[in-house]
Amino acid sequence: MSPQNDSSARHSVVPGAGASLEQWLGYLESIHPSEIDLGLDRVLLVLRRLFRRSPSARIITVGGTNGKGSAVTALEQLLIRAGRSTGAYTSPHLQHYNERVRINGSNVTDELLVRAFERVEAARGTTTLTYFEFGTLAAFVLFEEAGVEDWVLEVGLGGRLDAVNVLDPDLAIITSVDIDHVSFLGDNRESIGFEKAGILRPGISAIYADIDPPKSVLQQASAQKVRLEHPGETYQLVASDRDGNATGGFILRQARYGDDVRLPDTGLPVHSLAAAVVAIRQLEPALELSAIEQLLAGLTLAGRYETLNALPEVVADVGHNPHAAAWLAARLGRQRKPGGHVIAVYGALADKDVEGVARAMSLVVDQWHLVGLEVPRGLSSEELAARLVEVIQEPLPKRWSSVWEALKFTLAQASQDDLIIVFGSFYTVAAARDALGK
Repeated sequence: MSPQNDSSARHSVVPGAGASLEQWLGYLESIHPSEIDLGLDRVLLVLRRLFRRSPSARIITVGGTNGKGSAVTALEQLLIRAGRSTGAYTSPHLQHYNERVRINGSNVTDELLVRAFERVEAARGTTTLTYFEFGTLAAFVLFEEAGVEDWVLEVGLGGRLDAVNVLDPDLAIITSVDIDHVSFLGDNRESIGFEKAGILRPGISAIYADIDPPKSVLQQASAQKVRLEHPGETYQLVASDRDGNATGGFILRQARYGDDVRLPDTGLPVHSLAAAVVAIRQLEPALELSAIEQLLAGLTLAGRYETLNALPEVVADVGHNPHAAAWLAARLGRQRKPGGHVIAVYGALADKDVEGVARAMSLVVDQWHLVGLEVPRGLSSEELAARLVEVIQEPLPKRWSSVWEALKFTLAQASQDDLIIVFGSFYTVAAARDALGK
């Protein structure tokens, strides 16, 4: 989505009766002068026109730098397993907008989305909304119309001023805090933590999923008397292998329950899965441990360490900042086959810390293939190579104009023991999934 100027916003034409979802999405991109405009005033104004009272549903808000999608999906599926009707709102999408709004595990239809967009459009009047804000309110409309009992909502950017935060959560999860979106959130973990912790509310339960929470998160939790759970304090994560590595998964221990929950090594971030388990045991204590473990063992998420091809193995991951790259590098290091190489296909957006990402991944990558992304803010392969000239020196990376070209070459050249990792952006992963028929 590219930012629109004031002129395009003034001359947008509302889609008429029978308009398609694609026509509505094009309209949503045009009605606000900027792609990102953090703040709650405009969203609150339209929300109050849409709903006479606060939703009666139980609200779970999930924020954080990395791991949000995994936490949302795990908790969504656990709530469904517990017999709760559940809506999940996530962003961005990989290939179809409908992926952003799920009811009981299924993407909503084009027709339902269009109807919700029409309601939001009628309610907003002259109030401008960004693409994300408009879509967030439409998701609320759909959940309310469906009578969904639990709303699991993923923060888009930050937390305190994100559109999702117009609703007060009954439980909040912060998956991690690290450096990303510096121009909006700040350039250090404390300032970013302050923004992320904006989703907390007085007296609620909350979970900080990662180790070493910033002081700003702890301070806000304390000031609001939030019952904050986090690993190393109220629960423990222990590698299940005797040698201390994670190939056999992890064990989640909570002293209050006196039992263990086994978390499988599925390629999803274990801290996010643990947070979802801690949450479900608060929300639905009757759900049996065997049901939790069985569900998590089969849990996958498109674009999150997703296997796209078997031999040679091709894995795709949407990680796009140094924190995510460090997790990805550790995972690849454990999965590397003896004698095999790790081959990277990397495409990124211009506003990302591509140098930091490449440094983290260089610990495991043997060959680099840099791809251009012809999307708003996308870097060409030449631009990406220029930014990485001091980071990747030997062997020199190859450059490609598209993900498909890079994949076609690497698949032809790789041995069966090699591992190809496609990463760096949702756009990069979407292109790889298209290329390989996913």
